[in-house]
Amino acid sequence: MDVEKIRGEFPILGREVNGRPLVYLDNTATSQTPAEVVDEIVRLYENTKANVHRGVHSLSQEATDLQEHTRRRVQEFVNAAEPEEIIFTRGTTEAINLVAASYGSRFRDGDEIILTVMEHHANIVPWQLLRRHADIKIRVVEINERGELDMDQYRSLFNGRTVMAAFCHVSNVLGTVNPVKEMTAIAHSHGVPVLIDGAQASPHLRIDVRDLDCDFYVFSSHKMYGPTGVGVLYGRRSLLEEMPPYQGGGEMIKHVTFAHTTYADLPFKFEAGTPDFIDIAAFSKALDFIGRVGLDNIEAHERELLDYTTAKLEEIEGLKIYGTAPHKSAVISFNVGNIHNYDLGMLLDRLGVAVRTGHHCAQPLMQRLGVPGTVRASFAVYNTREEADAFIAALRRALALLS
Repeated sequence: MDVEKIRGEFPILGREVNGRPLVYLDNTATSQTPAEVVDEIVRLYENTKANVHRGVHSLSQEATDLQEHTRRRVQEFVNAAEPEEIIFTRGTTEAINLVAASYGSRFRDGDEIILTVMEHHANIVPWQLLRRHADIKIRVVEINERGELDMDQYRSLFNGRTVMAAFCHVSNVLGTVNPVKEMTAIAHSHGVPVLIDGAQASPHLRIDVRDLDCDFYVFSSHKMYGPTGVGVLYGRRSLLEEMPPYQGGGEMIKHVTFAHTTYADLPFKFEAGTPDFIDIAAFSKALDFIGRVGLDNIEAHERELLDYTTAKLEEIEGLKIYGTAPHKSAVISFNVGNIHNYDLGMLLDRLGVAVRTGHHCAQPLMQRLGVPGTVRASFAVYNTREEADAFIAALRRALALLS
């Protein structure tokens, strides 16, 4: 894999920040976008901007074909049984909210939902919102000191009141890759459906929803070298067919009168209103990029960077890494002594290094770790050892200034 050639496809990586070459290590929040995706967005705006599914004219037909091409590409990417199981949303957050609001409308007082302590707020708050109509209890799976889920506790939480298990494939803080196939099998043995938050897995790992046997799987384009504002919900057809619409309006209807409305077939029942058809169409180019580079190559490259950088960080006195599971993705969260994570992040930025600081939308996990936040460095396919070295050098310089 020619990383320098890949870097050449990302114009932003050639810019400077505060007079220094940009070292972008905030990929867990959002990845950068290759020129072919940006060029496709421009091409579509200049040549094929017309609302989808609603016009008989050529531009509308072209735009519709492009959006549905992306739907088929996503189906292939996750190995769904059919394109109708792929619902486009505005992001992972909306996809989870869709499932919580629609499938969750059947939940009743006393029902229980199993989450984990490492969940992003997007996989906590939507389930709490269900308490507006039912007294639902949330039960939480804890972690060990390495940041791995307590699987014995997970098994013990299931009972006759459990109605859903929802958990991340990869932690956005710890990098832990959870045993989601095993977790799904355990849930199904109790007749409980499963939602997997794949936002941090889809850019790095092969996803096969039929092999995982999950009921719902969600992720976002902008973490996969694609446009912002596009998310994906994979849902098992049998469940999607039973679920009521999430929003009402155009596109999701068959027939409307003031007395009664009938709804469109899948997937359109869950895609009310005008979708972001330009960015959805351009997302296919990001999937093409991932396919051309190869997920196995991406995972191997990022693993090498993770191991290399982790070893360098462990040489720094007083530095503590949160998340040391042997099976983890390319994320390193850490603190150094009593230095505030914001201070470190600001000084690193002055030295051209972009990292994320704070609670990373995972406040319950921060409470479990006993810290207000961390510094988080995360890698993508275009990062290099030289950038890792620049990050370590900048960190040592920042620590010297702060000490």
